[in-house]
Amino acid sequence: MVKVYFTVDVEIWCDGWNDIDNKFNAAFQRYIHGPTKKGNYGLPYKLDVLNDHGLTGVFFVEPLFSLRFGADSLAEITGLIMEKNQPVELHLHTEWVDEAKVSPLPNITEKRQHLRHFLPDEQKVLVETGKNLLNQAGVAHINAFRAGSFGFNVHTLSALREAGIRVDSSYNATLMGLDSGLMPGHIVTEPLVHDGVYEVPMTVFYDWRDHLRHTQLCACSSSELEGILWKSLEEGRKEVVILSHSFELLDKSCTRPNPVVIKRFRKLCAFLDKNRDCFSVEGFSDFTVDNVSEQPLPLRSPVWTTGLRVLEQVWSRYA
Repeated sequence: MVKVYFTVDVEIWCDGWNDIDNKFNAAFQRYIHGPTKKGNYGLPYKLDVLNDHGLTGVFFVEPLFSLRFGADSLAEITGLIMEKNQPVELHLHTEWVDEAKVSPLPNITEKRQHLRHFLPDEQKVLVETGKNLLNQAGVAHINAFRAGSFGFNVHTLSALREAGIRVDSSYNATLMGLDSGLMPGHIVTEPLVHDGVYEVPMTVFYDWRDHLRHTQLCACSSSELEGILWKSLEEGRKEVVILSHSFELLDKSCTRPNPVVIKRFRKLCAFLDKNRDCFSVEGFSDFTVDNVSEQPLPLRSPVWTTGLRVLEQVWSRYA
C-alpha cells in the first residue's frame, strides 16, 4: 500500500506588486474561484471533484496576504475547504511580509522571496504568525507546512518544531532541496525525521536521462502520474506526494479553463478511487514514520510517457 498525498497550494497573487489594493478583489476571484465563461474551475471545483471520489487532499493555505487585505478573505478560503471536510495546512509566501499593514517583522522593508532568506528567529516569528492567522480563521489544528516555492532550509524545521507543527513537505529536489542543509550530498526521496519534524519530500522522477521533474498535476501527463504510482507500489515506496495549485485548472492567463489539465485531474481522481487496494489517499493528521530506511534513487519514468506529456502540452495551448 502506498500513501498518496494530493497537495494543493492555495495562494493569491496580484500579478505584480504595483497597485495591489486595486487589483486584489479581481485577483482573489481569479486565484480562488477561477471564474470563466464556461464555469468556475478554482478551489471549489477541486474540492467537489475530490469529494465526489471520496478522496482527501491536503490544502496548504497561504495566510500572510491577509496582513494586508484583512481576515475576511482568508476566512472565506478556510471556510470553503473546511465546509467540504478537507484539511487546511500552513503555507507561507514571504513576499507578503513587507506588504503587511502591521508587519510581524517591522525591520524587513525589502522583498524576500523565500523563507530561507530569513534568520532562524525570524522564521520562527513568521511560522507562528501564519499559524495564528489560520487559527483565527477557524482552523483548530495545523499538522503540516510547506514553504512558498519550496524555499526552506533546516532552520525552518526547527521553527516548525517550536510551533508544534509535526510535518513538513517543503523538500523538492528539483528546486532548492539539495542545498537546504537536509542530508547534504543525497537526494531525499522518502520521509525522514529531522529535529523532531517529519520531512515528507515531493516525489521526483527522471523523465529523461538525468533530468529530474517533480510530480505536479499540470506538469506531468496522466501516463506519467499513473506510471509513477504503479512504480512506487512495485518498488515498495512509502509515499507519493503530488503537487497542485488552487488555480491550476486554468490556462496561464487564469481566464479560461485548461481542458487537458481538467481531464488529467478527473482521471487521476478516478484512478485513485478505483485502486484503493493499492493507494491510500490521506492527509497529514496522523502521519508517522516507523523507521527511516536508506534513501532510494528517484524513480525513472519511460521516455514515451514524457513524449505524451509534450503532445498534451502542445494541444492544450490551442484547446
